[in-house]
Amino acid sequence: MMREAREPVIIIGAGAAGLAVAAELRRAGVESEILERGTAVGSSWRGHYDRLALNTCRWFSKLSYEPFPRSVGVFPTRDEWVRYLESYAERHEVRVRYGVRVDRIDPCDGGWRVTTPDGDRVARQVVVAMGHQHTPRLPDWPGRQGFGGRLLHASEYRNADGFAGADVLVVGGGCSAMDIAYDLATGGAARVRMAVRTPPNLWLRRMLGVPVDLILTACFRLPVRLADRMEAILRRVFIGDLSRWGLATPEEGNFTRTVRIGSGQSPAIVSKPVIRAIRSGKIEIVAAVENLGAEGVLLADGSVLRPDAVIAATGYTTGLVPIAGHLGLLDDRGRPRVSGGPAAAPGLHFSGYVPNINNLYHEGRRTAEEIARELADDAALPAALMAAPGAACLPVEESSGTRP
Repeated sequence: MMREAREPVIIIGAGAAGLAVAAELRRAGVESEILERGTAVGSSWRGHYDRLALNTCRWFSKLSYEPFPRSVGVFPTRDEWVRYLESYAERHEVRVRYGVRVDRIDPCDGGWRVTTPDGDRVARQVVVAMGHQHTPRLPDWPGRQGFGGRLLHASEYRNADGFAGADVLVVGGGCSAMDIAYDLATGGAARVRMAVRTPPNLWLRRMLGVPVDLILTACFRLPVRLADRMEAILRRVFIGDLSRWGLATPEEGNFTRTVRIGSGQSPAIVSKPVIRAIRSGKIEIVAAVENLGAEGVLLADGSVLRPDAVIAATGYTTGLVPIAGHLGLLDDRGRPRVSGGPAAAPGLHFSGYVPNINNLYHEGRRTAEEIARELADDAALPAALMAAPGAACLPVEESSGTRP
């Protein structure tokens, strides 16, 4: 039997959330080890499309004790963000074990058992920081197996190379869909259409001369109705009415929607050139996709398109269900019910599950403070860590939903 490795704290994921928690723990004098399935920090960011830039400004995107270099623009690019994470991990001397996939987490006598293909690890505290965009979600459209064109998820798209002269349909109405559609429209595609089911709450990356995340942060401190009213005014002034081009103004404001659905929602933040491309017809807005098949793509309005390629910018899942779904700690969308600091269960924390990078600074600190306090209060910790390798670790029954 393979011997179990034991740590005071195991962090799953070497993205921004995991690095932030590890750095804060180290400052508190608590050792941790990060398990990362990829070969480098920020592995998921490295695979995103080339023109990606953060929608949060560099002042709000930095992690604890580490400003961005002055050479970085207001909105860091994908590559600048990856370099920042690399530098952050090195300067804060976080300990990362690469190429380790976590398959399951279970409570046990020593705290938590983390199951990996390379053997089990037991830790008194575990932080799950795999990210809210972990597993690409491709809709199971009826007939998609018979579609004769090229079908890929946005996570597979890099740039417009290979789409020259092509008729491309981008599915989705969020930031990635609009960025990719613009990249194609200006990168040589013959025709670019974007299938949108729900009109997005649109915000420009800059408004009133400042980065949009500064305005959003201020609006979230207002009463919801007032914040929605402010949003409507800013949209009317800086974006205008796009209904004649297929993007009606949403009936529900972004802040009301966030309260109704939860903090996992965010507006579609775009640059002015994207709006100009929609107005000029370089990006055509069409109805939602109902199914794909040999005859083409059937839309909700009954029309049929025959694109050369379909790019599904249809989002991601957390990927947490196979790992922690049996613990009874996730909602019906597979997101942790408790995250960002407080323990979801004794000794188990989730961090980085709100899609806003400027939360990570605060989440990392709150999570580390909570863990340090729990470890300091746990007089039995040394005995637990020194327990024999065969100490009992019993998995939760799949059908019971029992919490640890």
